[in-house]
Formats: sequence, C-alpha cells, structure tokens
Amino acid sequence: MKLGKVEFCHFLQLIALFLCFSGMSQAELSRSRSKPYFQAGRPRTKRSWVWNQFFVLEEYMGSDPLYVGKLHSDVDKGDGSIKYILSGEGASSIFIIDENTGDIHATKRLDREEQAYYTLRAQALDRLTNKPVEPESEFVIKIQDINDNEPKFLDGPYTAGVPEMSPVGTSVVQVTATDADDPTYGNSARVVYSILQGQPYFSVEPKTGVIKTALPNMDREAKDQYLLVIQAKDMVGQNGGLSGTTSVTVTLTDVNDNPPRFPRRSYQYNVPESLPVASVVARIKAADADIGANAEMEYKIVDGDGLGIFKISVDRDTQEGIITIQKDLDFETKTSYTLRIEAANKDADPRFLSLGPFSDTTTVKIIVEDVDEPPVFSSPLYPMEVSEATQVGNIIGTVAAHDPDSSNSPVRYSIDRNTDLERYFNIDANSGVITTAKSLDRETNAVHNITVLAMESQNPSQVGRGYVAITILDINDNAPEFAMDYETTLCENAQPGQVIQKISAVDKDEPSNGHQFYFSLTTDATNNHNFSLKDNKDNTASILTRRTGFRRQDQSVYYLPVFIVDSGSPSLSSTNTLTIRVCDCDADGVAQTCNAEAYVLPAGLSTGALIAILACVLTLLVLILLIITMRRRKKEPLIFDEERDIRENIVRYDDEGGGEEDTEAFDMAALRNLNVIRDTKARRDVTPEMQFLSRPAFKSLPDNVIFREFIWERLKEADVDPGAPPYDSLQTYAFEGNGSVAESLSSLESISSNSDQNYDYLSDWGPRFKRLADMYGTGQESLYS
Repeated sequence: MKLGKVEFCHFLQLIALFLCFSGMSQAELSRSRSKPYFQAGRPRTKRSWVWNQFFVLEEYMGSDPLYVGKLHSDVDKGDGSIKYILSGEGASSIFIIDENTGDIHATKRLDREEQAYYTLRAQALDRLTNKPVEPESEFVIKIQDINDNEPKFLDGPYTAGVPEMSPVGTSVVQVTATDADDPTYGNSARVVYSILQGQPYFSVEPKTGVIKTALPNMDREAKDQYLLVIQAKDMVGQNGGLSGTTSVTVTLTDVNDNPPRFPRRSYQYNVPESLPVASVVARIKAADADIGANAEMEYKIVDGDGLGIFKISVDRDTQEGIITIQKDLDFETKTSYTLRIEAANKDADPRFLSLGPFSDTTTVKIIVEDVDEPPVFSSPLYPMEVSEATQVGNIIGTVAAHDPDSSNSPVRYSIDRNTDLERYFNIDANSGVITTAKSLDRETNAVHNITVLAMESQNPSQVGRGYVAITILDINDNAPEFAMDYETTLCENAQPGQVIQKISAVDKDEPSNGHQFYFSLTTDATNNHNFSLKDNKDNTASILTRRTGFRRQDQSVYYLPVFIVDSGSPSLSSTNTLTIRVCDCDADGVAQTCNAEAYVLPAGLSTGALIAILACVLTLLVLILLIITMRRRKKEPLIFDEERDIRENIVRYDDEGGGEEDTEAFDMAALRNLNVIRDTKARRDVTPEMQFLSRPAFKSLPDNVIFREFIWERLKEADVDPGAPPYDSLQTYAFEGNGSVAESLSSLESISSNSDQNYDYLSDWGPRFKRLADMYGTGQESLYS
C-alpha cells in the first residue's frame, strides 16, 4: 500500500509521539552501582534520584485515572518497607501517588490553556521510622497540547472604508485571528484566512489577513457599502481543523467623479418692480451625485443683460445659487432681464477630467411686473436756510415730487406733523412751497428736520416721503451776560490796583466772525472811589481796587454794575451786577470769614451762643409787653372816647360757658349793613370769623329783618362752598327783636335826641351804675352844660 507525502509525514509524527510517551512513562530513578567516593576531610555521597520530565495529554476524558509515570528508589527492595510521598502543585487534588509502588495518576481533566505544567516534589520514607531514605527531589509534569481551540477574531467585527474607483489590489483593512493552542507544537495554532462572502469585489491574503479590492471602478453612486465574511482556520486549513469567522463592513468613500448638472435648461421668474434692493429673486440648484466637499459648487453670471442689476451667491448649507437684486427695478424703464448662469465644482479631481467638463450652464429670465408706486421726490434731501428774523408767511423753499407710473397722477403735499409738532411751517398742497407759520428762534432750535408727504390724488394710499433740513440763520437778538455767577471776595487789606476778579461774558447768538465783547462800568459807577474796570480786549475784563482800607463793619457788600456790549449789528448790551463781599483774609490772601456781624461778637463767643442770647432777650421783651398790655386793659375807663369804635358784647346764654372766654364781640353797625363785604377764609376747619369794612350806615330796618337776611346769606354761602368741611359752622346771634318788652339795651341809638327812654332808674342799682345814669338820665343837659 503506497502512502502519499502528507500521510507519510503524519505516520512518522505518530511513531515519534508514541516512542516519547513510552520512554517517559517508564522513567525510573536509578541508583548508581558505584561505591561511594570519599574525599579526605569531607565525605561525599552520590545522589540516588535521576529525573526526566513527565508529559500528560490534555483533555483526557476516560473514566479511570490517567497514568502519568512511576517513582522508584534503589533502596526499595520490594518488601514494602519504603513508602512514597508526593507534594507540590496539584498534589492530592489533581495528582495522586501509590505510596507502595510509586505510580503517579492524574484524577482530573487537564487543560493546557489554563496551566501548561505543574512542579511537584517526591520523597521516599522508611515506613517504620518515617524518616527519609533519600533526599527530597523536584520534578515537572508538562501538559501535552491537542487542537481543542478554534481561531478567534478578538477585534471583530470590522468596519473599513476605501475610495470608490480604486484600482484592483487596493488594501482595505487587515484582520487578525488568534488561537489559544500551543504555537510551538504541531499545527494547532497555524491559521489561514479565506473569504466566505464578498466575492468578487474583495479578496483576502491567506496568511496575513489583508483584505484588498478585487474589481476595478466600483461606483459609490451605484452601491456604497459591502458586507464581507472572513474565515480563519487552524491546522493550516487542513481537514479536521477548527475555524472562526468575523464580518467586515466596507464603505466606499466618495471622490469627485460626477460633474454638476442643472435639471432644466432654462428658468423664468416674475418679480414686482417694488422689490427692495438685496431681496432674493430666485433660488436655483445644480444636481451633483457626489457628496460633501466633492459636491460644493460655485455659481456665477457669465452672460446676459442683467449683469449689473443682479448677482448670484451660493448657500453653503444647501448648495443653492441665490439670485438677488443689486439695483432698483423700474417697469417703465425695462420689463425683463436674461441671465446665463454657470455652476462648477469648487475642487475638481484631475483623474476624472477625461469624463467631461465639471460645470454646467442654464438660462434664467426675470420678468419685471408693474406696480402702483408712490410719488418720488426729485431729491432725497432738500437743504434750506431762513433767517430767524423772517416774517410769518415768508417763503423758505419748494419741494417737488412726481408719480413714476405711466398714469402720472397729480400729487398733493403735506407736512408730517410728527416732525413739526410746534407747526412752525406750512406747505402749499399743490405747489410744494414751504412757508413759515410761526416766528423762529435759532437759540431754541437751530435746525428743523421735517418730513414732507406726497400722495397721489387718484390713490391717496400711495405716499412718498421727502426730507427737508431747514437751517435757521442767526441774527443778533440776544444781549451778552456774565459767563457765570461770580462770587467775588475782597480782602480788607487789599491794595489799590489789585485785581480781585476776572470776568467774561457769553452770548446765545453765534455770529459768523465770532464774539467780541466790550466791558465798562455804568455811568453811575464810573466815578466810584472803590473799584475800576479794565477791558482786556480778549472778551474778558478785570475788576481792580482803587483804594485801601476796606472794613466789613463799615460796608460788607458792594454791588458793582458792569456794562457789556457785543459786536453784533446792531449791537446789544446789558448791565450785570457783580457782588463783592469784604472778607477777613490770612497772610496768603485766602478769605477766612465774610460775615459783618463777626466784629460785634466778644472774644470766644460763637454765633450759636449769640443766637441763643438774642432769643432769650426777645422772649423777655414779649413777656413784658404782654404784662403791660394786660394792666392797661384793666385800667381802661368805662366811658368810651368819641374817636374810638363803640362795640357791644353779645353773650350766648344757651350753653354753659367759661365766663369771659365765651364772649365774642361784633360790630353792630356792620351787622345792620345788608351789603356786608366778607373775606372768605381759606381754612374751614375753625370757627368762621367775620371781618367787616366800615361803610356809611344805610337807613334803619327792623332788627329781625336785618339779622334774618344776614344769617340767610351766611347759610347760602356755606351751602355752595365746595371747599367747606362736612359740617356747618354758623355763628348764633342773640338779639332781642322788636317784640321784646324790654326792647333793645344797645347804646347805639341811645344818644339820639328823640329817645324817650328814661334811664334815671339806673341810679337805684348802686354806685356801679351811677355813671350810666349820669350819661343817659334826665340830667344829661346839666352834665355837658
């Protein structure tokens, strides 16, 4: 029977493996037959153990323990006096030994991938004494590998990319499989690669696992992704070997192999003529099968009659061409425009230029539509000038607007009053002539910016706006004045000719050649002996002293009138008063105090103390005056002088009062006057008071009529007064009317010659009434005779 080369090699390997196992399993410890060798001074004993390495096949699945090898000592005579002991890795748990024969067995299934070898120690003991008969020795049990692990792709599944249109053999990615079997023994860990899925587009190198392209001109636009299945098999791919698989997803990346193309050869868009500048007219887009940067395009207008009217730009997000207006459209001027637009790739790939030009063109026609436009002013801004002295109604200027439409509708003008709130100007609705409506003042407002509205007569909703800037020209209508409120101080020890103040002036007017002011003292102040004025000829003046020895106690404040004239035509002038205060100064001329009363203060007495003293003195004076007044009232005589007003106390008896505090005096002559002049009080929260002005007495009326009308007038006044408090405050007047038996006791009419009243009985009332009896009794003639 003939064997092939492969079968013969396998046969030789099996024979070698068998011989190796046979020799290792029968290995024994041989004891040397030679006699011990002695060296002078130091004995030397030869070892009795000779070791070889033991081998055990992994993954043994038998029911009986697996025989590993045998230990034997020359001391052992076979009579059972020697016993063998095993220690070290796996002793008693994995490996056991027959203590009588020295046979070693493995009791468990061994896996080389978990542990490749075990290190153990052997000992021969005397069974009776349990003492070693040989020195302890170490040996190794190595696990023999079998092909029990398949190759594995630890990094799978894989993803990779390769440019489309790549040539055959372009490397895509490398895959790697690992085998846990022993790579140094046999072919258990020798792996080869093959492709199970992905032909005919890709291939794989059997030994390296490198995946390459297998077809040319793979087009991403046709198919952009492929799924490959790669197999790794051990035993060099022979039958009986183990295998593992992984997947590889290959994506074709884009290259610029497709030119842009417009879907249509021409486009048309309608645009109203009123569309503002920079507005978008249209969006067009050329199609490109590529993606990303390879699909980026540039648009430009290459031809047409709208080159200066329109422009095109690219939207980077959508790659669209955006057509916008650069200038205003006018239907009356041009009704349509034609544009020829080109689209080209931003970056072309030179490898594919042979496929054709990477650009395309299209035609865009833009139709301008007519709209009703508002009136248009002949100028965007009308500058005008007018003097502030112009009269009301004078013409300032004229604006003009027209209807740009073919209908040429008439235009009417008006002023936007939001820009002329004070109504300084008017405009003629038909002619556009602007006139003044009020007096102008440049100092209040130097420039008026107004908006003029122009609307079509046939369609008032169409309104155009024009702008007018009216500059007010200055005239000299404001007199000069001090530039500030000066606070001038003068030291008491000032010397003659000393400058105490430098003054300047301002003028609200703005002459074209600038201000020029002239300073002088007024005529009344020219010859004063205290101060003089020097015009510095630079719009300033200096105030100088003319004498020395200024004293605050003599005069603490001086008022110096300064006359200022401007250079206008005609010139204007004003008199401004400079206040000069005399002050006490230190050695450096710095004012310390300017109060004149400081001189009368005693040394060490402050102003606050002086005020307190004056308040006390004033209080004492008031008390003294009150006391004197009270004493004089007590000493007044009972008889009234003819020059004094005769008054009478009318006392209210309808409530309990406090004596003299309840009496209120009234001018009875005023009460009898029907035309009383009343002074209405502002405060209504106190009892009203009546003040009467003396008037000639009218003819007498019955007392009840007088008082009734008077009280009625007061009541009506209180009712109609909107500022009165929510309560009535009316005075009650006790009055004995005409029906009284005692009649009136008033002395207002007692001195009349026709009085028939006899007052002689008053003398019977006692000494206190004797004076009255003498005045009004029958003995009256004898008293003044």
